[in-house]
Amino acid sequence: MLDKKHIDELKKIVGEEDIKTDKIHLRAYSYDATKEHYYPEAVVFPKDEEEVSKILKYCNDNKIAVIPRGAGSGFTGGALPVNGGIILAVEKYMNKILEIDEKDMVAVVQPGVVNAHLQKAVEEKGLFYPPDPASMDYSTIGGNVSENAGGMRAAKYGITKDYVMSLKAVLPNGDIIRAGKRTIKDVAGYNVAGILIASEGTLAVITEITLKLLPKPKMKKTYMGIFENVEDAMNAVYKSLASGAMPVAMEFMDSLVVKALREKLGVNLPDWAGALLIGDVDGNVEEEINYQLGILEKSFKENGCKEFKVARDENEANEIWYARRNASQSITIYGSKKINEDISVPRSKLPDALRVITQIGEKYGLVVPCFGHAGDGNIHVNVMVDGSNEEEVKKGYEAVEEIFKAVVDMGGTLSGEHGIGLSKAPFMKIAFSEAELNLFKRIKEAFDPNGILNPGKMGL
Repeated sequence: MLDKKHIDELKKIVGEEDIKTDKIHLRAYSYDATKEHYYPEAVVFPKDEEEVSKILKYCNDNKIAVIPRGAGSGFTGGALPVNGGIILAVEKYMNKILEIDEKDMVAVVQPGVVNAHLQKAVEEKGLFYPPDPASMDYSTIGGNVSENAGGMRAAKYGITKDYVMSLKAVLPNGDIIRAGKRTIKDVAGYNVAGILIASEGTLAVITEITLKLLPKPKMKKTYMGIFENVEDAMNAVYKSLASGAMPVAMEFMDSLVVKALREKLGVNLPDWAGALLIGDVDGNVEEEINYQLGILEKSFKENGCKEFKVARDENEANEIWYARRNASQSITIYGSKKINEDISVPRSKLPDALRVITQIGEKYGLVVPCFGHAGDGNIHVNVMVDGSNEEEVKKGYEAVEEIFKAVVDMGGTLSGEHGIGLSKAPFMKIAFSEAELNLFKRIKEAFDPNGILNPGKMGL
């Protein structure tokens, strides 16, 4: 319980203006994209790493829960104060790009930097930061690292962990550490940075991030393959990649999404279209891009693609991408509540996964439209239910659990990019053995023996 004495001590650290306990602030920081509400007892805005250190030391000594928070855009409740305590909000002050080094091609940023702001800044210098979560216009780099965010460009360029060179972080006892180095190679000591990435704020508070950058590709083209059914499209995914294609993105939409796009948004697609694959290819010379498009077209058509289009200009590219950008909003025709999961499977298992997901939906009498990042095996599964029907919502979560079990049996995982947080914590036993879960708990205890950091998340 946070009493007046604790509030007064925290005010001494950050100043009276940077700790809030009024109802408006507590409500504003009580929810994330899950729209579930858990109220903190205070919201604290640290100005720098030293204040973070002092806050954590005080809270650790007094067993006060601390929940680090960036933009609060997560889909699994990772920034929710389920046990009260304080929200440690970094977006107000710790939001600066500290350095863009064009020689070593690295960027050094604070955790509250918005992803899109970093992308724009490095591109102005001819450089490129590839990780592009759908929330990039508002999600922060600290949150991206804490969740190991992906994005549409992951098919070619990988995800956040592939670009983190080093981190500075504050442990729960207030100690400041650096994990990793500003070098391409570093095999000295344990990979502590790797442990902190995707730890969802349960082990330490990240205060500085050094990121690898790439040269910005000079050109890009957008493509779309139209298939009669999703199984042909999923076969085309892994077979085209095995044939040497390296698209920046390869996004898919199944027949239910295609139908919704036509009926709700009037997207111009053939009546027979049962699945879409869309994406970009990039490079530095026209021949390189055309070669990649040639591989995709040949492989797609060998696997049932009835129509292959390449955008002639930016307007046509935007028209193609409109379908993918609006997939999520279009499927609201199927239900008022969307149970949104982001499972991931080996790419060769995509046809099996989509088939099983459809079968589970039919078993429970539910519509389950799917779309997502086929190029890296990441499927956004949307179990649609009537939110006012408790029995139907219950069936929806039962269907989700069955989907998780099927995915894990295929060698897949519970989450490709949203993380575990609060909402997926009950399913950790599906994906991990008792020995593995015990190891996670021992790692948590080693970093955070008093359990103050983001309690209740990841089943820890």
